[in-house]
Amino acid sequence: MDQQTRIELEAAAFRRLQKHLMEERPDVQNIDMMNLTGFCRNCLSRWYQEAANARGIEMSKDEGRAAFYGMPFSEWRDKHQTQSTPEQDSAFQKAFSENVTNKED
Repeated sequence: MDQQTRIELEAAAFRRLQKHLMEERPDVQNIDMMNLTGFCRNCLSRWYQEAANARGIEMSKDEGRAAFYGMPFSEWRDKHQTQSTPEQDSAFQKAFSENVTNKED
C-alpha cells in the first residue's frame, strides 16, 4: 500500500470514529471512556489540536474541541454530558493514580 492510500484510510477511520462518538453514541460519557480506555473525546480533540500545531497551524484548545465536536464544547456538554457519579469519579481517580504510578516506574 502506498503512503497516500494509507493516510486516506487512516483519515477515513478517524472520521468514522468521530461520527460514531458524536452522532451514534453521544450517550457514552467521556468519564466512562476515560475509565475504560484511557482516552475520551477531549483527548481526541487535543490530539487534533496538537497535530495542527505540529504542522504550523495555530489552534487553541477551544478551537480543537469545536473542530472535533462540531460545535463549541459548552454546547456539547449542555446537550449530552451528565454529572459524573461518585462511582465514576472513584474509578477515574483510581485509574489516574495508577497511571501516575506506572509512569514513574
